[in-house]
Amino acid sequence: MKTSVFALSLCMILSATGMAQDEWVSMFNGKDLSGWRVNENKDSVYIEDGALVTHGPRAHAFFVGKDGKADFKDFHFKAKVMTHPKANSGIYFHTRYLESGWPDKGYEAQVNNTQGDPKKTGGLYNVKDNFKAPVKDNEWFDYEIIVKGKHIVVKINGKTVSDYTEPDGLDRPERQLSNGTFALQAHDPGSKVMYKDLNYKLFAD
Repeated sequence: MKTSVFALSLCMILSATGMAQDEWVSMFNGKDLSGWRVNENKDSVYIEDGALVTHGPRAHAFFVGKDGKADFKDFHFKAKVMTHPKANSGIYFHTRYLESGWPDKGYEAQVNNTQGDPKKTGGLYNVKDNFKAPVKDNEWFDYEIIVKGKHIVVKINGKTVSDYTEPDGLDRPERQLSNGTFALQAHDPGSKVMYKDLNYKLFAD
């Protein structure tokens, strides 16, 4: 009986702290950019038809959460994404807010099905690239990123596209798994990408 009470109490604590493995947390309300902070060209990120859109000169929308201190280590992220023709974007994780420029910390999961860059959706940019688009433009698809320890898995529509374990002794401190937040990329004026149903859940230590 004591064991059952303890287990129940532990589950309640994990749920209260957002650490329960079966608890998904919404990152986007479909109405405005509450919980997000956009750098440099703020008009490049906006809301359209209940989706968060990246479209315009370079900018990044960083997830900061309700308290402005969002920070993640081991997690499962999922979203629905739709690319327009010749669009390029990316989902950064374990990154940090910068006033301008390309994020200088963490990994970028590529979003690009028909833009000229040969590195396509589902790859880890410049780390484990994917050179064949797994989905089409103008269609919503599921994007998942799972990080546990030094292991990263990227899934598109439930199919694993990237499976990468970060080796020990890497000489690139800015591009290693550590901790941080997420960022969605507005790459250039010709790139329009839509995001919705953004959620995450944390893995307990």
